[in-house]
Formats: sequence, structure tokens, C-alpha cells
Amino acid sequence: MILPGGMLGVLGGGQLGLMFSLAARRMGYRTLVVDPDPDAPAFAVCDRRIVGPYSDPDVLSEVAHACQAVTTEFENVPAASLAFLEKSHVVRPSSRSVATCQDRILEKTFLRDQGFETAPFAVLLDGRLPSPDQLSPLLPGILKSSREGYDGKGQWGIRSHEELSRFLKERTGSYVLEKKLDLVGEFSVVLARGAGGETALYPVAENLHTSGILHVSAVPAGIPGPLSDRMSAVARSIALSLDYKGVLSVEFFLAEGDRLYVNELAPRPHNSGHYTIDACVASQFDQQVRVLAGLPLASTRLLSPCAMGNLLGSLWQDHLPPPLGNLLEHPSAKLYLYGKKNPRPGRKMGHFTVIAESAAEASLKAHTLLAALSPASLSQDLGEERPVP
Repeated sequence: MILPGGMLGVLGGGQLGLMFSLAARRMGYRTLVVDPDPDAPAFAVCDRRIVGPYSDPDVLSEVAHACQAVTTEFENVPAASLAFLEKSHVVRPSSRSVATCQDRILEKTFLRDQGFETAPFAVLLDGRLPSPDQLSPLLPGILKSSREGYDGKGQWGIRSHEELSRFLKERTGSYVLEKKLDLVGEFSVVLARGAGGETALYPVAENLHTSGILHVSAVPAGIPGPLSDRMSAVARSIALSLDYKGVLSVEFFLAEGDRLYVNELAPRPHNSGHYTIDACVASQFDQQVRVLAGLPLASTRLLSPCAMGNLLGSLWQDHLPPPLGNLLEHPSAKLYLYGKKNPRPGRKMGHFTVIAESAAEASLKAHTLLAALSPASLSQDLGEERPVP
């Protein structure tokens, strides 16, 4: 157990690193943040900052010397860097867990081999194209790069064998082709799993995405209790199968007939879990600190139905935020801006949480507040799925 006053390291200085550092400070811990961007949001609140690449041996040696335990704020930190730190320090989540989640091929293969249902998929390595007979059951589909893809990046709609062939002739690399499902809804479960295997799960969130980016999350999800329980049970089983330690998010697709598919894993706190800061006894970031420090997990009890809305970059004009008067005046809304200096379409610049008597009411309020900000600029972020050029 690391007592308050100890130094916790986090690789990544984005908004998740910012919120982790704030939770750690509130609980009496100091934080060291590493990020290659000198303007990383977490640098504004951490106790010590290192500007440099995550794979730099000198950077990692400095982290090892200064910190008692290390975590990561996003899945694209090199797993080899975490493995280096594991030789001498507690690292949660482990390099093995992160390596599995940061590569879609490894992730999908792991889920399939462990018996968790995913959308039908095929692995495409180095431009090799399966036969039309092998591909036809997967079309129309979504082609996803095996690494570095998030928030809709690295994804392309594929309608035909010829379209895929054209794409692979112009690009190298490894991909996963998934069948495009007819969905009833999208959901996520955020959980924390401690060093001893104890698990704490948050309520299921119901998510609306646009162009692969989360738009609004509502909690509790508007689904029957048994279905919610199924999602929670699957999420717990995945964490057990990975021997996961830390905060994990499991994203789900729901199709007709209550057919449930695991979409993706995120080995970190998740955008859809930001509501936990305002609407739960302990937030997902509190749990991340607790797991890393070896403390008991806290309660995940939901105190009120709520919804979370993302504020994306095209709302900003001339680097200034949109008119926030309606949001700031709303009696049950709470605003978070991340302090990012370079807004661009699709970039997450902040979020807000709305508390209400029901999730449906909170979701309606969130949509109303988002629509009032700037419908014209908002539409730049909410485009249709991108087809193959």
C-alpha cells in the first residue's frame, strides 16, 4: 500500500491524466506526468512534469527513480515502456493488458478465443486480400486499422470486395474488417479491479456516437435489468480473463433480439465514465488512484440519474470557446473544460454533466444544451460515416 504523500506516475497528460492528477491530489498523493506535448492539460495540475517521448530510456529512468507506482492514461503508450517500468515498480494496468487492448487484432482474437461474442471479423495482414467468398459475409463492413485508431480515426466504410482491394493497393499495414451490424444501441461498462481481484462495477451507460466519437452518455441505461446484468457480468469476466488490474471500460453493441457483442476494450478511465465524477460516490479516477496505490476500492453507487455531453473542437471559433451562457446558467449542469490550446474538429475540448430525475430527462437536457451551443459548427463534428475515398 502506498500512503498519501507518495508519488504516482502517469504516462499521458491529456484530459484523463488531468482528471487522474486532480483525484490523486484530493486524496493526498503527488503526481508525475509524462507527455511529449509541453502544453498537455495535466501539466497544469501535476507536481512534476516531464516533456518527452514515452519510449525514451532517460525519461523512463527518471519516472522509475521518482515514482512509487505508474499508470497510463491512454492505450497507445508503448507496452514496452510499461514492461520496462514493471521490472521495478507496480504498473497498473499491466503491459500485457495494454498490449492486448492497443492492437485490434490481438484484442479481437483474445475476445474470440475466450468465448466473448464480437461482430464477425477477418484479419487483413500486409495488404493480403481474402477471396470474395471469404469476404462476402462481412460486407458491408467497417475496416479498422489494427493500431492507433480511436474516436472514429482509422476507420473506413467498405461496401464491396473491389472497394477493399482498391484501398489495400494504396495503403500498407494490418487491419480488421468487421461486419457492420444493425444496432439497437451502444453501451459501456466501466469497472475497477484491484490487486486482489476485487471488482467494483459502475452502472451501464447508454451511448450515442456520431462519426465514431461519443456525443452523449446517459445513466442508467434504458434497458431491462437482466440485460444490464448480462453486460456487467461479461465485463467482469473479461477483466478476470485478462487478469486485469486497474480501471477498464468495455464497450458493447446491442442488436435485435438482445444479441450482445463486445465492441472494444479501453485499459483506462473512459469518456463515457466522466459522469461518475458528479453522480457517483467515487469517480472512475478515484478508483484508478486507489488501485494504483493498493487501497480498497470505493463505492460505485449512482447518486442520481445523469447524462454527459461532449464538447468538441469545431464549437471553438478563433480559439475561443462557444457561448456557454445557457450551460453555465443551467441549475443541474456542471461544466469541465480541459485547457487544450489547439481546438480542431473532432477533438474533445471538454464535457458537461447534467443531473435529473431520470436518465431520459437528463439525456434530453444534454441534447438541448449541445444543440443550443452552435448547430452550424456542431454539424462539422457530427458527419456521416466516412466511406473509402
